[in-house]
Amino acid sequence: MGCLLVSNLFAQSSNDTARQVETANQRVAQHQSEVQRLQHDVSQQESASQEAAGRLEQQDRTIAELRRQLKAAQEGPKAPAAAH
Repeated sequence: MGCLLVSNLFAQSSNDTARQVETANQRVAQHQSEVQRLQHDVSQQESASQEAAGRLEQQDRTIAELRRQLKAAQEGPKAPAAAH
């Protein structure tokens, strides 16, 4: 009788352990999926940030060129206006 009881307890313990392992594996899979999703989101945000930085750099270059042109135009021929 004692051996049967021990055998039943061992089987129950094995079933519980198997369920716990299965639950843990499911959680790991869910976490891995979430990590992959977050990595994808970060990658998209980094890409968008790099594109925005590139646009800002281009705008800065354009502004610098326009300022240079404005300065050149302001310093252009400073001859007095001819009287009519």
